Amino acid sequence: MVDAGKVRLGRQQALELAKTVKTLVVARGKKIITVDLVKDHPGDEALAGLLLGPTGNLRAPTLRLGKTLLIGFHEEAYKEHLG
Repeated sequence: MVDAGKVRLGRQQALELAKTVKTLVVARGKKIITVDLVKDHPGDEALAGLLLGPTGNLRAPTLRLGKTLLIGFHEEAYKEHLG
């Protein structure tokens, strides 16, 4: 567990984190984007667009559940993955 208020993950660290999981679930407003990183193989630019906020750091909240990375907050996505 890392406190995003104290530790900032920049572009390179965020990309490295994404490469350790199989699925990204990204909340963008009311929309949820699910990316299968094994099947879809998005490039670094596409990944960075999903992972990074306007400051250039990893968006918060970010939650890793096994091989799934939840980016941003969306109540339905959290319910689905946390039960």
